[in-house]
Amino acid sequence: MKITELLKKETIILQLASSSKATVIDELVNQLDAAGRLADKDAFKEAILAREAQSTTGIGEGIAIPHAKTSAVRIPALAFGRSTAGIDYEALDGQPSHLFFMIAAPEGANNTHLETLSRLSMLLMDASFREKLLAVNTEEEVLALIDLHDQDEEEEEVIVEAPVTSSGKMKILAVTACPTGIAHTYMAADALKKKADELGVDMKVETNGSTGVKNALTAAEIAEATAIIVAADKQVEMARFAGKHVIQVPVADGIRKTEALIERAMKQDAPIYQSTGNETSGQKEKQGSGFYKHLMNGVSNMLPFVVGGGILIAISFMFGIHASDPNDPSYHPIAEALNTIGGGNAFGLMIPVLAAFIAMSIADRPGFAPGMVGGLMAATGGAGFLGGLIAGFLAGYIVVGLKKVFNGLPASLEGIKPVLLYPLFGILITGIIMMFVVVDPVRAANEALIGWLEGLGTGNLVLLGLLLGGMMAIDMGGPINKAAFTFGIAMIGSGNFGPHAAVMAGGMVPPLGLALATTFFKSKFTKAEKDAGKTCYIMGVSFITEGAIPFAAADPARVIPAAVIGSAIAGALTMVFGIGLPAPHGGLFVFPVVEGNPFLYLSAILIGAVVTAVIVGLMKKPVSE
Repeated sequence: MKITELLKKETIILQLASSSKATVIDELVNQLDAAGRLADKDAFKEAILAREAQSTTGIGEGIAIPHAKTSAVRIPALAFGRSTAGIDYEALDGQPSHLFFMIAAPEGANNTHLETLSRLSMLLMDASFREKLLAVNTEEEVLALIDLHDQDEEEEEVIVEAPVTSSGKMKILAVTACPTGIAHTYMAADALKKKADELGVDMKVETNGSTGVKNALTAAEIAEATAIIVAADKQVEMARFAGKHVIQVPVADGIRKTEALIERAMKQDAPIYQSTGNETSGQKEKQGSGFYKHLMNGVSNMLPFVVGGGILIAISFMFGIHASDPNDPSYHPIAEALNTIGGGNAFGLMIPVLAAFIAMSIADRPGFAPGMVGGLMAATGGAGFLGGLIAGFLAGYIVVGLKKVFNGLPASLEGIKPVLLYPLFGILITGIIMMFVVVDPVRAANEALIGWLEGLGTGNLVLLGLLLGGMMAIDMGGPINKAAFTFGIAMIGSGNFGPHAAVMAGGMVPPLGLALATTFFKSKFTKAEKDAGKTCYIMGVSFITEGAIPFAAADPARVIPAAVIGSAIAGALTMVFGIGLPAPHGGLFVFPVVEGNPFLYLSAILIGAVVTAVIVGLMKKPVSE
């Protein structure tokens, strides 16, 4: 497939009207939507912003490639925008960006589409091509220019994928991977290979993209390699590099710092990699961030079970609170089926899945089985969510220890480690510790916590709601927000639905409050901010707190305190009104299943949003465009 089958005249803007990163994204998203390429414009924009939050797609050299792979895309497509003046897109080199390609890939995009999109990314690494693209005058010239270079690129691709040759040159291997695997993965690979050619170095690059692993490194090639460069922002298989000099950097460094990386590899200026069990690639984590990363790996994989199961349980309550009980007069067989599927099965898997993926994040695949077993023991033993957390970290680090213990075994026994030794001893040791050390004390602690919550008076419940609501707004999707959200989910698992009602209310207030502020205090916001405020209505009712981040980033001193105050008030009011929420996500769309009065719940959120809007409106100064 050619690139111009995805890029059309109706998705090209030769002169962008935008003057900021936010408005560039809006303009390109709107262009794709007007051309009929998107199924849900707001969801697609949310996916684009989520990718930008991981790392900027402004790669430097005047290029930005915002991209997302999501079900919100109807048809695989490209949008191209050009700014002759240049726009600050937070590029890696700190320079203005002039050429913008927005990649829209559907969730089920086939390999042909994804390979075409990745080919564009590599094509943009050619400086002469970029210069020509800046000089064209019509949409037709853009398409013709891309067609011409696209043919050349397809011919070169066969050579690019050739294995390392026995040329006598120094041999360096690399792996590139970005979170979406569409653009940066292939741009880094192409940049590394071109620079290696210039320096007279044999290089082979494995890409971990959306279409899977391509140009995979073999055991023989790894054994011969002088060093290995891993430019990745997501997990790649690392154990195979044990004993080799390995340089680990973000994928962006593979694009921007190619020469320095290859020179380091040539000098073997990197530590020898030891397979310690923490197989995460990419830039080294900051102190303390490992715990959060492992926890979020477990929570994110657990969440679908919580969401699906929680909503099914909530729907069963619509037949009556006890309608799933065959001995209750309100019994209904559909309520029993929903409750069995949601509570007995989906919720039953929640804690084992949490523990398994925490352990897998720590120890890679060998940690999965011990984590799953430990989590199941926590769930069936009454240790609950906290027990699952302990099981996940316990199993992960036990397997890390086992890897060190078995590291001295003969190479001939390497194959039995992952299929016999790690699962056998990992499950055994984790199970013994869970059975005799963890489960009973944690179950007692859980029962005490539930009893304490149930015994709280109205005043203390209000303080709890105040705290949880405010936490949701402090960092809007960051660790504090996630801590409150995780606590709310844990309480749902324990059958206490009040805390999560405060959590969701607190998370909905910031975007709704900013949306109201941009509507009723128009003189205090720029046109771009007012446009973003309209999107915040949708994000707010959908419980996407991150919708308020652009406003908080632009004016943290005013926006964050206002959001925290409004969210805290909303959280406190949910406790005053006696609201319970069995569904962990969904925003306005799960209001019909709340425990208590849904109109009072809506009132609590609206009051919090109005408070935020008024504070922001009063504190901000008028702006002029």
